[in-house]
Amino acid sequence: MSAEVGGTAATAFAQLTGHPPEGVWCAPGRVNIVGEHTDYNEGWALPFAVDRRVTAAAGRRGDGWLRIASLQRGGTFARPLADVRPGALRGWAAYSAGPVWALLDAGVRITGLDVVLGSDLPTESGLASSAAVECAVLLATRDLFGGPDDPAALAALAQRAETQMAGVPCGIMDQMASMTCVTGHALLLDARSGAVEQVPFAPQRAGLALLVMDTRTERPLAHGEYAARRQSCAEAARALGVPALREVGAAEVEAARDRLGDPGYRRARHVSSENRRVLEVAGHLRSGHPERVGAALTASHVSLRDDYDVSTPALDTAVDAALAAGALGARMTGAGFGGCAIALVPAAAVEAVGDAVRRAGAAKGLPAPDVFPVRPSDGARRVA
Repeated sequence: MSAEVGGTAATAFAQLTGHPPEGVWCAPGRVNIVGEHTDYNEGWALPFAVDRRVTAAAGRRGDGWLRIASLQRGGTFARPLADVRPGALRGWAAYSAGPVWALLDAGVRITGLDVVLGSDLPTESGLASSAAVECAVLLATRDLFGGPDDPAALAALAQRAETQMAGVPCGIMDQMASMTCVTGHALLLDARSGAVEQVPFAPQRAGLALLVMDTRTERPLAHGEYAARRQSCAEAARALGVPALREVGAAEVEAARDRLGDPGYRRARHVSSENRRVLEVAGHLRSGHPERVGAALTASHVSLRDDYDVSTPALDTAVDAALAAGALGARMTGAGFGGCAIALVPAAAVEAVGDAVRRAGAAKGLPAPDVFPVRPSDGARRVA
């Protein structure tokens, strides 16, 4: 996070309220190296926190009102805390007010709150900007009024805010990454047990860069389609007689192909193969060989495109162009239906890959993609 983003939020807070904030908090977005649509199937994922963040300048009120302004969204809303509840808010207000409701519902006494949000993180791009908002607001509210100390418990509250207030049946990966990641590491998350392992991941030390390729394409169907994928997986698990698709390997999925039908078979095949890829990639990172993970990234994209049906022409174009220009591996990241892809690239090829991705998009009349490197960074924290 740049100091400018945090300073801008603090300045805007003073302009809104007439006094400086009591503090400034930040929470990062995330890139998922591999492990897409596995968390709600009780499997494994391997995200890291990026060096782009949402900031929350905040201060207490005593009148029972919640007021939140977003510099990125260009809007402000204010409600009595008694009116902040599931079903009462829509859009960005639900995401930003959700954590306050979650703490209230957990028994924390909150007298009122002013928050100004700033960000250098793209929205609706597959980099978990919603989780970053939730975690920044949650941490600020917790520090000002009390609540759990355990980062995993905070992540669970942030997830509850999204599922209950915003109505998105998300898994826990995004909030865990935003709350608990560590600089120079990826987070190996076991979504069933909640166990985490900080796995070394510093691509620059191996002469590599991790590029984000933001296709700048909207995801208008993402929430409904996400819910549909989750339902399909639940139905496949029931057909297989297991509590979650984490339980099944490739052989079991193949044996049940006729029973699962389409798309259940393809959904289960993706989840099974993706879990294997997560554990494979984590092994390469533990042994200090990030250059070996490229093939798994590309295989993940193929699976997400062909078996999970969540890629788009813009994402496929970015991935194909990056690979043709020398990337070791590339794939879409996030829920899909638009947003971002990533590419693991030799440092010497960063410019060439970026140029190739932009040219490929232009040749197909797609929005000009934004290509930028990211590094594994720390999770949510107070910064002022």
